[in-house]
Amino acid sequence: MKAHRIFGIILRYLYLFRHSFDRLSDAFYWPTMDLLLWGITSMYFRTYSSGGPSVTVMIISGILFWIIVWRGQYEISVNLLEDLWNKNLINIFVAPVSFYEWVSSFLILGIIKATLSFTYGAVVAYILYRVHIFSYGFSLLPIMLLLIMTGWWSGFMGAGIILRYGTKIQTVAWSLVTILSPFSAIYYPLAILPLWAQKIALFIPTSYAFEAARKVINQGYFDMQMFFIAFFLNIFYIVLSIIFLRRSFDKALDRGLVKVV
Repeated sequence: MKAHRIFGIILRYLYLFRHSFDRLSDAFYWPTMDLLLWGITSMYFRTYSSGGPSVTVMIISGILFWIIVWRGQYEISVNLLEDLWNKNLINIFVAPVSFYEWVSSFLILGIIKATLSFTYGAVVAYILYRVHIFSYGFSLLPIMLLLIMTGWWSGFMGAGIILRYGTKIQTVAWSLVTILSPFSAIYYPLAILPLWAQKIALFIPTSYAFEAARKVINQGYFDMQMFFIAFFLNIFYIVLSIIFLRRSFDKALDRGLVKVV
């Protein structure tokens, strides 16, 4: 793989981001609306809860951390869709760009956009609710790594499905990662889920990540066991998803990239 080719692909999508109102609204508008809606709702809940400000912190932190998962997935599946809509996928691979250079550019884009949206959301959360997520220090960085990894493999799965079956099922680009959210314990402890849902959550890396984040926020304690379980689950799913994406891509090559619609 060549770094300059990866950089070229990244630069191409960054130019698209700067000139696309849809992309800008996804990065800034929707996080702002989520923070406004759920932040105000959490303040209402505080009047009926003995938890006080911690209710707001839990909900706001859940919103901010889910942004990382969302951006990691979005940059893979939606950028692929953009190229299919514009009939541009074949132009990319006419150039000497390999499959893994293409994939690597999406991973880096996910990190860039997730960092941008998370930082913006954290600033908005501080201005509106005085929730200072950065006060928890570097303990949250490993959790952010787990979340972006989950975004990657869910994005690879979505991209593989789209390449295999075409844009007629393009809704998976937005909905696939959402399937994980009820089992991820984003805003609530894992223990309140029904038993059948808890069993599913054992196989979802984000459930461990959000539980670990709550321990850091509430107890100042980083759970290494949860980190490693989530990390190796993510590695396993990333390997499977890349294999699936590669096979879907090869199948699309056999049909002809121009025919992937």
